[in-house]
Amino acid sequence: MGRGWLAIFASALLALPILSQPVLAEWGADDWISNVIGPERLENGDEFGCHGYEGVDTVVENWVISECRDYLMGLTNASRWGERPLSFGIKANEIDAKTAESLSQSGFIIVGDRISDAPAGLVGMYRNGASLEKGVADIDLLKQAEEDSLVSIHWRARVGDLRVREDKDVISWLEDQPVWFTTWGEWYLHRLTAESTSIASEGNSIFTQSPQSTIWDVPGTLRINFEGSIVSVHDSSGLDYPVLNETDRKLTIGWRETNDGVLLTQAPGSNVTIQLSNEIESIEVEVMRTFNDLNHSVTVVGHQTTNLFRWTQDFSNSDLVFTWLIERPAKEEIGWLIPTLAASILVAAPATIYYLLRKEQNLESNYHSN
Repeated sequence: MGRGWLAIFASALLALPILSQPVLAEWGADDWISNVIGPERLENGDEFGCHGYEGVDTVVENWVISECRDYLMGLTNASRWGERPLSFGIKANEIDAKTAESLSQSGFIIVGDRISDAPAGLVGMYRNGASLEKGVADIDLLKQAEEDSLVSIHWRARVGDLRVREDKDVISWLEDQPVWFTTWGEWYLHRLTAESTSIASEGNSIFTQSPQSTIWDVPGTLRINFEGSIVSVHDSSGLDYPVLNETDRKLTIGWRETNDGVLLTQAPGSNVTIQLSNEIESIEVEVMRTFNDLNHSVTVVGHQTTNLFRWTQDFSNSDLVFTWLIERPAKEEIGWLIPTLAASILVAAPATIYYLLRKEQNLESNYHSN
């Protein structure tokens, strides 16, 4: 009889993990975004966008759009150029009108990267550079990138509990390419800034003026062609404007002389004066889609980034620039049954053992007396 009670007691203990499954309650937070890694990624030129909430379908549950924005803004700026996030990752191939409206009202202007046709008012970014995952990465595809295009490469460090292995050879090759390392938002706004820049000339001087931006302060690049040589380039304060090198692959303000004139990368809300050695007869202006006259642009898009440490741990010393689509992680909490049963066991176990021992002693006494 005593052994039966002990068996029941042991079975109850073994059943605890089954009876008390984890409960997904509320939401967690990735502190790596605001501490150490996040600031380092911003300094590298990365961008932080949104991917919603873990386990929630954004197209079905539109509330996660503004909530993800607020969650991200509570941890970091979206870019070195601006505070609010502009990019949102959608898993679906299409976006309905209601979701598109929610995205626009929440301040997002870029969506990607499986959407076949972005709705009016939104800019679509497309996965056209395969992945950095080993066995999926495709150097041949990356070599086929068209001039002035943006190559968007997929990256996801974890799928469930499984770690995704990166292709080190592809990463090493990519890091050596003469391309502009950029992000979704930076690439898109770079052109808009250049298009809004006005140019005038008088005597031997060229004047450029870029208006203030209402979104991010992303610089834009112009190619200005003219006859003559450059004497000086300075800002509105009379200070020398920074000089670009042909090897610069991350966006920054500055100028670089070319055979036919100058490449000028200028920030919004600024004025630049270019002085030549001769009178200016005519100038030709071209809006550049790619910074520093590089062939094309590349960004790696970190999808469903729930833990920035895990997603970045293979790229701490890399020159690659990432567009991180942040997904707020679900917070796993212990089931309510475990602490309840544990407390009950702590109270009941001594009394049960005492009761069983006394009962067996009584049974033995009755047996011997008979």
